[in-house]
Amino acid sequence: MTDSLHISVLLDEVVAALAPKAGECFLDGTFGVGGYTRAILESADCTVLAVDRDPDAIARARAMADQFVDGRGSRLVPLHGRFGEMDRLARAAGHDTVDGVALDLGVSSPQIDEAERGFSFRFDGPLDMRMDRSGPTAADVVNEASEKELADIIFHLGEERYARRVARAIVSARTTTAIRRTGELAEIVRRVVPSAPDRSIDPATRTFQALRIHVNRELEELDNGLDAAERLLAPGGRLAVVSFHSLEDRRVKTFLRRRSGRTANPSRHTPDAISGRRETARPTFSLSSARAIGPTEEEIARNPRARSARLRVGLRTDAPAWTEREAA
Repeated sequence: MTDSLHISVLLDEVVAALAPKAGECFLDGTFGVGGYTRAILESADCTVLAVDRDPDAIARARAMADQFVDGRGSRLVPLHGRFGEMDRLARAAGHDTVDGVALDLGVSSPQIDEAERGFSFRFDGPLDMRMDRSGPTAADVVNEASEKELADIIFHLGEERYARRVARAIVSARTTTAIRRTGELAEIVRRVVPSAPDRSIDPATRTFQALRIHVNRELEELDNGLDAAERLLAPGGRLAVVSFHSLEDRRVKTFLRRRSGRTANPSRHTPDAISGRRETARPTFSLSSARAIGPTEEEIARNPRARSARLRVGLRTDAPAWTEREAA
C-alpha cells in the first residue's frame, strides 16, 4: 500500500494545531505511511523527524525523504524506534527540542491490510500483531497465557464484556491444537460472542484489539510518549494526539488536564492534604479547549475509520518538565 491509498484521519485539524512555520522542526511519532509528515512538510519550509517502530514504515519514510531535498539535504529525517523514546531519538539526530509533536495512535492501514502481519480478522494470516517484529507474538500469548490472564487482557484492553467466555473458549480450543492463524482465533471468538444487533461490529473486534495492545504494550508506550513529548517540546511547542478508542483518549485527556493544572484540587482529607503536601509543579501545557476535536460528517463519509477519532491539543509552556515524583 502506498501513501496515496491511505487517508490520514483529522489531517487538516492536526496540521492546523501544529501550525508549521519555516525553519521549525516537528516530530511525527507514528509515521505509518506518512500522511501527517507529508502535509506538514508541504505546508511550510520546515523539518520533520519521522519516528516509527515498524521497519516497513521506516523504509517508506526513507523513500519519501528523497521527495523533500533542498540544499541542506532532506527535510525528512527517518528515525527507527518507539515514540516513547522520542526525546532520545531526536537528540541523537541533533535536535534537543522540537516545535511540534504529532501522534496518531493505534495500528496503521498497511499493518491492518497485510495479512502476513496478523493484525486483522478480515484476512487469514499468521497470528503475529507485532509492530516492530520483535518479542512475543499474539500466538504466543493466546497459546501460553492462563485462562485468567487471557480474560484480564481481553476485558481490560478490549473492554469485552464476554472476556471470560472468550478466554475459556480459547483455552479449550488450544488443548486440541495450537492456535496459529488469525482466522482460527476469529472463528473461536465468533462462536461465543453474540453479534451486534446491526452487525456493524465483528464479534472478534475487541479481542483482537486487546491482544494487539497487549503485545505491543501500547498504553505503556503512550504514557512514555506523552512524558517524552513534554521533555522534548520547546516553549510554545504544540502537541497533537489522535486516538481511536476510550482507553487511549482517557490517558491523553488525563495527562493534558493534569499538566495544564485543570484537575480538581484534592480533598483536604487525602493523605497529601493532611500531611501538608501540595502539588507545586507549574503547568507544562496550556489548553485552548478541554474538549476533543472530532471528525466532520463529511470526513466520516469519506473515511468511516475516522468515526471514532478524537484529537487533543496542548501548547507547551516554559515550565520545566515534571519530575517522576511530581507526575506520580
